[in-house]
Amino acid sequence: MHSLYSLSWTSIPTARALQTSSSLLSFPRNPRISRLVRACSDAAGDSNSDDATARPNNYAGVRLEERVHVKSGKLRLDSWISSCISGISRARVQSSIRCGLVSVNGRVIDKVSHMVRIGDEVSCTIAELEPLKAEPEDIPLDIVYEDEHVLVVNKPANMVVHPAPGNATGTLVNGILHHCSLSTAAIPHQEVFSEAEDVCDGELSCFSADYSYQNDFSSGAYEASVRPGIVHRLDKGTSGLLVVAKNENSHADLSEQFKQHTIKRVYVSLTCGVPSPTSGRVDIPIGRDLNNRIRMIAATGPNNCGKARHAASRYKVIEVLAGGGSALVEWRLETGRTHQIRAHAKYLGIPLLGDEVYGGTKSMALSLLQLRTPSNFHGQLVQLVSKLERPCLHALSLGFKHPYTGDKIRFSRLPPADFAEILSGLRAINTEK
Repeated sequence: MHSLYSLSWTSIPTARALQTSSSLLSFPRNPRISRLVRACSDAAGDSNSDDATARPNNYAGVRLEERVHVKSGKLRLDSWISSCISGISRARVQSSIRCGLVSVNGRVIDKVSHMVRIGDEVSCTIAELEPLKAEPEDIPLDIVYEDEHVLVVNKPANMVVHPAPGNATGTLVNGILHHCSLSTAAIPHQEVFSEAEDVCDGELSCFSADYSYQNDFSSGAYEASVRPGIVHRLDKGTSGLLVVAKNENSHADLSEQFKQHTIKRVYVSLTCGVPSPTSGRVDIPIGRDLNNRIRMIAATGPNNCGKARHAASRYKVIEVLAGGGSALVEWRLETGRTHQIRAHAKYLGIPLLGDEVYGGTKSMALSLLQLRTPSNFHGQLVQLVSKLERPCLHALSLGFKHPYTGDKIRFSRLPPADFAEILSGLRAINTEK
């Protein structure tokens, strides 16, 4: 593993590109078979795998020739292709479309939102991965604590933690590289490629199992090279505390603390409705929603999600707001899965206010709040709900053992102004403690 001091957004060698026609993965017209992608890499044994759903380590050159079998209405082109190629990211598909590598009924389409209908003939070749690099940027950071070993940052809402397609600049990593005056000299003859979408709250793993290349390289070297110092992550819309390792030893120590679940994390959220009971523990595995790749789902059944992993959250209602139309809820994580709080909140029937992905839409929030409050408050609620621009979730406190001194340290930061404004508005309408 490389030290944070010498790291930049550099590269890890990938499996050899699929350049010859014999190496292209062509899909037959059988719609069931077309959804299976076989691994095609230089890793020993990959080419002889009996697992029909094995995933390629590099989708470059993968071909899809298929007739649309949508039974009703129409569907976006990028969404339909993503559903046909198991595990590929929407961002990767969109890049291929914009590069002119997709045609519908013999005509090249470069618009990702093009609508396909039943019977359309689609031909697609997945584009090569493009190198993704991070450069230092002078971005103001709210530094809560810093020494030569660790950095604790209060991340603002709507800041992406690390560069990804569509978010190559303005990320926390870009700011950290500048703040710590890190070298951006590349590791010779290496490039880092990423097709990960930035939708994760997951801890520990650099990429989740849904992303490519995880099995190609040692997790330590890949993690250190791709996300310098990042031990855990917060979703783009989530504000609050994040710890960053400033050297190799700190990274290893903090990673082990996350693995052992000894890091103390407390979040607060505003929910649509009030959970019943008002405190408890949710111990429901979480996996990728097979119907929506950017969303996770509580795995209560055998076939509704992929690769579900153990996830446990404890919650407690701090305040009932707006006559029961909302609540201020505290969350304590026992595990750190992708979108864990958001998925568990949806499972409880209380999606977070402003969480468009998990059901806490403005219209849903407004209808529930108006149902629970007198009509003279409805105009005020309309103005309040219109200000929701992100899921109302904040990482309130963070405690861990210092990787060098061994001291137990803890930090806390109140929610930012947008969260506080919504909370104050709901309190002003009607609050029951």
